[in-house]
Amino acid sequence: MDRLKGKVALITGSDSGIGQAIAFAYGAEGAKVVVTYHSDEEGGKRTAADIQAKGSEALCLYLDVSDENRVATAFEEIIRRYGQIDILVNNAGVNGSNMPVAEMDTDTFDRCLKTNLYGPFFCCREYLRRRADKTSEGTIIFISSIHETVNTAGNADYNASKAGLKNFSRSLALELADKNIRVNNIAPGMILTAMNQEAVENKEVRKEKEQHIPMKRAGTPEDVANVAVFLASSDSGYVTGSTYTVDGGLMIQLGQGA
Repeated sequence: MDRLKGKVALITGSDSGIGQAIAFAYGAEGAKVVVTYHSDEEGGKRTAADIQAKGSEALCLYLDVSDENRVATAFEEIIRRYGQIDILVNNAGVNGSNMPVAEMDTDTFDRCLKTNLYGPFFCCREYLRRRADKTSEGTIIFISSIHETVNTAGNADYNASKAGLKNFSRSLALELADKNIRVNNIAPGMILTAMNQEAVENKEVRKEKEQHIPMKRAGTPEDVANVAVFLASSDSGYVTGSTYTVDGGLMIQLGQGA
């Protein structure tokens, strides 16, 4: 449909999972896509090659979002090639430690916060500092989690990072609302990616977990990507500071029986 034709989109952590699905969807909509990877170089290159094979332009870069110097270097390369980044999707993230707070060392807590919260901060800062054409519309999208609101024991690091990300996105939306930049947040529920590997591999585990979801199915990366396309396009031109929950109704189900 070419809703993103001519736009340059950077999707962090787009070598697999949700980020990869967003990269494919943006390419199909005509965007020039910057695919980034941290550990899976082959996955990043394959994602970019698939986008190119379908007729869109794609660039594959290494990026450790927790390292502000690496972020600056990556943005320099993208700007040198394309002149500007129109769409920034902060998707890269790590899972929680599944460890009680009393047993969690500082490095473990830092690892989660540096990737899930500092990483988007570093990327947003570079994005804003390097915007050359301030008359064109800019879009920033965060991929958070329903755990920004729903907490689970043993994942204080992850829960804190996602809760911080939600309020960071809302603060940024206020800061940029009159600067032609829209900022929104997507909070996925149970999505069949590596972060839910047990449910991906074991149908019985997946079926048991799906019973808690009103729609009775887990989500797919494409379910999230469809919302990310909407938020990046002019179809959502009057939307900023919002969180879109993509969870098959799980959030509204959790209070049942209270």
